[in-house]
Amino acid sequence: MSKIHIAIADDQKLFSQALAMLIGTVSDFELLFVASDGLDFLEQLKQSPVPPQVAMLDIDMPGMDGVKLNKQLQKDYPQIKVIMLSVHLEEELITRLIEDGAAAYLNKNCDKEDLIKTIHAVMRDGFYINQLTLKAISAAQKKRTAAKKAADDQLSAGLTKREIEVLVMICEEKSNSEIADKLFISVRTVEGHRNNLLIKSGCRNTVGLVLFALRHNFFKLPE
Repeated sequence: MSKIHIAIADDQKLFSQALAMLIGTVSDFELLFVASDGLDFLEQLKQSPVPPQVAMLDIDMPGMDGVKLNKQLQKDYPQIKVIMLSVHLEEELITRLIEDGAAAYLNKNCDKEDLIKTIHAVMRDGFYINQLTLKAISAAQKKRTAAKKAADDQLSAGLTKREIEVLVMICEEKSNSEIADKLFISVRTVEGHRNNLLIKSGCRNTVGLVLFALRHNFFKLPE
C-alpha cells in the first residue's frame, strides 16, 4: 500500500509534536517534515526528496502565516492538497481560505477520526467540506448577500426617480431627444441627468451605464 506523504507547518511545538505522533500511528500516512512557519515550510519543501501530497497548515504563525502560505502553495505547488488547521471559527476567514484553494478546514479541537477522514477525503476527491466549513460558507454568503443588498439599496437611494427613468431609457437605446420627448423635458436636462448618472455610478460611457443598470437590477433584458 502506497503511503500518503504529509507535511506540517505549525509554530506551536506541543501541538505539532502531538499531530506528528498521531500521523505516525496511521499505517498509510508518512510524515515528511514539520515546519515552524511558512518560510521554514517552503525551505524544507525545496529540500524534501519527496514532495508532500498533503500540507497541514496552522493559520497563525510568525513570519509567513498559513493564509499566505496557502496562497503560495496554490500558485507554485497546486498538486499539494492543503488542509488548514486553526482554533479560529470566523465564518469569513474559513470561507476565504476555501476560496483561496484550501482543500479542507479543520478545527484544532477535532478528534483523530475526523483528521484521518479528512486526509483520506482530500486525497480521494481533492477536497472535503465538513459541516463546520459548510455552515461557515453558508453564513458568510448570507452576510455578503445582505451587505450587497444594503450597498445596492444605498446606491438606489442615491439616484433620483427621474435619473432612474433616464437610465432605463438609455438601456432601451433611446436618444437624448427621444428621452426628452418621452419625459417632457429639454434635451439639455436629459444631458444633465446623464452626466449625473455617470458621476454617481462611476462609469465613463453609455456602455458602462448599461452594465451598471443590469448589475444593480435597474433594467432587465427582455426575454
